[in-house]
Amino acid sequence: MAERPYTVLSCGISIDGYLDDASPTRLVLSNAADLDRVDAERARCDAILVGAATIRTDNPRLLVRSPARQADRTARGLSATPTKVTVTTRGDLDPAADFFATGPGDKLVYAAGEALVRARRQLGSVATVVDAGERDGGDRGSDDPVDLARVAADLHDRGVGRLMVEGGGRTLTQFLTGDLADELALVVAPLFVGDPRGARFVGAGQFPWNADRRAELAEVRQIGDVVLLRYALSARFERE
Repeated sequence: MAERPYTVLSCGISIDGYLDDASPTRLVLSNAADLDRVDAERARCDAILVGAATIRTDNPRLLVRSPARQADRTARGLSATPTKVTVTTRGDLDPAADFFATGPGDKLVYAAGEALVRARRQLGSVATVVDAGERDGGDRGSDDPVDLARVAADLHDRGVGRLMVEGGGRTLTQFLTGDLADELALVVAPLFVGDPRGARFVGAGQFPWNADRRAELAEVRQIGDVVLLRYALSARFERE
């Protein structure tokens, strides 16, 4: 098996398992103290990954916000904020999105098939676009899946030792079902969404953790009105 970065999946959900509701504005699930914790975790990482749908719907900047943490990174010879990474099966991202337009350092886009051609045409001036199609070939089409194991191996080869994956639900599902995560940092907010149109934490799939193999709950921490649950998903889990 190819080497890959230590991978932390990080997200906030409602009590009933939603990442977001169906309203035009993003649902804020974390509080200020937890957002600062996430910022500290970002500062520890070499790269932050989100799916293309998250870029289209949330327009995230994905930056380290704290000037002190930025200064600490630059003092260690690093970029002030981690490399930003996305995966896309359509390749139709807006080059003016904050993901590309804000922050120093390289932006990496992984795609396959026709989406790779489209992404290179649209994003080649603002990002490095990488072929991450399945290695076993077959007919190449516009909806070719991105091979996340190949993405992880390529990030490792680029010097990414620690990767933070912040969503969305499809991307989190693929990392989990692919057994490509070492840690899940799940924050539960004290509210319900109750709208089937909202985005869920994960979708359907065959997960390595089930009734016969339960994930290990390594930490429970109250942060104001939210609760952080840290799950150990591999033998590489870093205990604090």
